Amino acid sequence: QFQLEESGGGLVQAGGSLRLSCAPSGDTGSRNTMGWFRQAPGKQREFVAGIRWSGSWTDYAKSVEGLFTISLDSDRNTWYLQMNGLKSDDSAVYYCAASKEHFATAGRQFDNWGQGTQVTVSS
Repeated sequence: QFQLEESGGGLVQAGGSLRLSCAPSGDTGSRNTMGWFRQAPGKQREFVAGIRWSGSWTDYAKSVEGLFTISLDSDRNTWYLQMNGLKSDDSAVYYCAASKEHFATAGRQFDNWGQGTQVTVSS
């Protein structure tokens, strides 16, 4: 059993940048895919980005492709979401998650979740 903790959220103006971090409290064990999801008010949680722990595969939602970058630091057991060119539509609670599967992109494939960090983009 391990816990995930997100950090780096906050208020930013449109066009600005934020970097989110996800730090497990312990060994992630057999988890192979690390990801980021978000949930805006009145909407369902959606996949944002994923990365294999090996770093050999990444995937992004089309809405953020070319603007957001997921990365990880195996030495720190931490993964990140660099968000550039933020828009008001990006405002949401962002969650980090871990999956035992190797190419996970669906929420049901992830079984460990953080509590979320708020990202608010103002016009």
